[in-house]
Amino acid sequence: MPVQAEPDIVLARQLVRRLTQELKFSLVDQTKMITAASELSRNTVVYGGGGTMEWAIVTAGLRTGLRLAFVDQGPGIPDMELAMKDGWTSGNGMGMGLSGSKRLVNDFEIDSAPGRGTRVTITRWK
Repeated sequence: MPVQAEPDIVLARQLVRRLTQELKFSLVDQTKMITAASELSRNTVVYGGGGTMEWAIVTAGLRTGLRLAFVDQGPGIPDMELAMKDGWTSGNGMGMGLSGSKRLVNDFEIDSAPGRGTRVTITRWK
C-alpha cells in the first residue's frame, strides 16, 4: 500500500490493526505492531519522501506472524549505528522511531545506504 502522506499513515495503522485482529494477536501484541507500523510509516513519509508498506502473513513451523516492510527511495541513512541509538534524530522527532520499533517486534531488519533509500522489515510472531 502507498505511504506517501499523513493520511496514508492512518490507513497503514488501520490495516495493521485489522490484520493483527484477524491473526488473533493479543491486545498487547496488536498494540506493539500497530505502534511500530505507525512509527515506521511516519519515517517513510517524513524522512524517505514517501514509499510503500508491503505486508504478508508468514509462517515458520507452527508459528504465524505478520511481516511488514517499509520501503522508500529517499536519501538513505548514512550512519546506521547512530540512527539506531535511542534519542538520535535527523529531524524534529523524538528519536525513537527505529530503535523503539525494533524493541516492539520479534524480528527487525534494515537495509539502507546514502542515495539508495531505505527498507525496514519487521515481523511480530503470534
